[in-house]
Amino acid sequence: MKIASVADVKAHLSSYLKASATGPVVVTRNGKAVAVLLGVRDDEELERMLLAHSRKLRAILDAADRRIDAGAGIGHDEFWQQVESATSAREGNGRRKERRTKRSP
Repeated sequence: MKIASVADVKAHLSSYLKASATGPVVVTRNGKAVAVLLGVRDDEELERMLLAHSRKLRAILDAADRRIDAGAGIGHDEFWQQVESATSAREGNGRRKERRTKRSP
């Protein structure tokens, strides 16, 4: 992990971006951490990082936790039954569309 001032990062951004590929670069202002440069290997990793810091997603998950704590959740088995039903319905719709397409001239 590297630590650098805002001024140093501004002056040598390219080298700090390269350094972030091997580990975090902590950016400081007046000796206090204000940001972190993190290297990203692919779009999936970027999406995971963004979701991990999403206030909207955090609010959705917190609301779900409150509903579960209040007894409004569904059990494990019921959840997977609903997932299987939804998946089957989607696959069934896809097959019907394929049949229609094949019959079309």
